Amino acid sequence: MCGIVGLYLKNKALEGQLGALFEPMLVAMTGRGPDSAGFAIYGDEVPEGMIKVTLQHADAHYPWHDLAAELEQRFETDVSMLHNASAAVFKLSAQEMPVREAIAAFDPEVRVMSVGRSIEILKSVGLPQTIADKFTLSGMKGSHIIGHTRMATESGVSMEGSHPFSTGLDLCLVHNGSLSNHNRLRQELTKQGIDFETENDSEVAAGYLTWRLQEGDSLKQALENAMEALDGFFTFTVGTRDGFAVVRDPIACKPAVMAETDDYVAMASEYHALASLPGIENARLWEPDPGKVYFWGRD
Repeated sequence: MCGIVGLYLKNKALEGQLGALFEPMLVAMTGRGPDSAGFAIYGDEVPEGMIKVTLQHADAHYPWHDLAAELEQRFETDVSMLHNASAAVFKLSAQEMPVREAIAAFDPEVRVMSVGRSIEILKSVGLPQTIADKFTLSGMKGSHIIGHTRMATESGVSMEGSHPFSTGLDLCLVHNGSLSNHNRLRQELTKQGIDFETENDSEVAAGYLTWRLQEGDSLKQALENAMEALDGFFTFTVGTRDGFAVVRDPIACKPAVMAETDDYVAMASEYHALASLPGIENARLWEPDPGKVYFWGRD
């Protein structure tokens, strides 16, 4: 049992309040996932030709400036850096794979949480409120955000095993449910060049979407194909640079509720996570239909 929450702001005037609006939603899911939590926030986009890399390390005092200096020398470019608790966000003009390789060569214990132009993923072990405070979630700005609170069932409690999982540029996934064929699918996706860092079945789902997108699927097509390829039960919320998508498997035994107003679209595993949102009393409320892909965003 885990908790999922997501918020997409249709009203750009609210983007400065994104973190403050979202924090109560994440914390409300503590009962569904008390051992770890995380979120993927989209905003502060870098220009085309640049990437944002979100990194984490177990040492809260990790010397991020040393790594930034190494990347500046390696790629002959400026690296801007924002340090946030056990994480750092680097911005630089470079390609994803050479940057990943340079980071691994510098220190293999540095974890790459996400890469893209907009996305930043932050996650940790502990209660959702503790993690929200750790990364100062309430002060964050952006256009949309998805989050997850975890109750570990199929693997141990760790930062690496917590959600969201990112396996492609600006792409991430959070999952409530369980997959039965993830080991076989992991082997097949590895042959297609998809890399995995954990044994979590949710990372396999994220990897499957990345592969389908590389094969030319739209996000809607990738999620529709996922309902055929993934054996199990699930509610997925998927973040992209343009917005976020929600889908439940055709049986839809995992809970989800949606709310939409002129200002936002929100989703959660339970309604009480939406209750703090402004204007929720006038929102259109519904449960996502089984097997139907919902998407909100710029496209």
